[in-house]
Amino acid sequence: MTRGAAAIVGIGATEFSKNSGRSELRLAVEAITSALADAGLAAADVDGLVTFTMDSNAEIAVARELGVSELRFFSQIGYGGGAACATVQQAAMAVATGTAEVVVCYRALNERSGHRFGRVATGLAGNLTTAGIDNGWHYPMGLATPAAMVAMIARRYMHVSGATSEDFGVVTVADRRHAASNPKAWFFGRPVTLAEHQESRPIAEPLRLLDCCQESDGAVAVVVTTGRAGRP
Repeated sequence: MTRGAAAIVGIGATEFSKNSGRSELRLAVEAITSALADAGLAAADVDGLVTFTMDSNAEIAVARELGVSELRFFSQIGYGGGAACATVQQAAMAVATGTAEVVVCYRALNERSGHRFGRVATGLAGNLTTAGIDNGWHYPMGLATPAAMVAMIARRYMHVSGATSEDFGVVTVADRRHAASNPKAWFFGRPVTLAEHQESRPIAEPLRLLDCCQESDGAVAVVVTTGRAGRP
């Protein structure tokens, strides 16, 4: 891909809360509309959409609600959290290759009032799918939530790199500092210190409460294009 062939030209988000009071589809449309306004574009300019397999909003439904007339490109990235960069990568490749001109990456979840990833869903272990087989091995070992699974990776990272819990805490402090400056964030105006991180209770060793993400309702979107569209 030629450097500079694609650019993020707009970003939008809803507020983040414990109960959004609206559907995930509506959240997605609100975030995308905000991102397009930020980019100086309209829904009619959009010809590509990228989202996550863990989300409930199909591209065709989002396109219909937005009033997008024609999609030339759409894709879904497996899983959730760590796949965020891949959604932008897919959009950038689509734009750089000429497959699409304006691609929106979006995610919308009622992760607090609806499905909560921090809860164990024992029924998943019985599904006749590859995920069900994996869960059948994971659950008896106590690996039933994202935090527990990531804790294994974190422990290995500490072993290999020499990192400590305090090093993880530095990341938390930086993340919360950014959240504290965002009026739409659940933790707006509430930064934390390294000491508070170290005092927070263990969740899945070596991870503490403040190493884990807040389960919240909300949506975000970014607009990726060639730079030939949007604001001059």
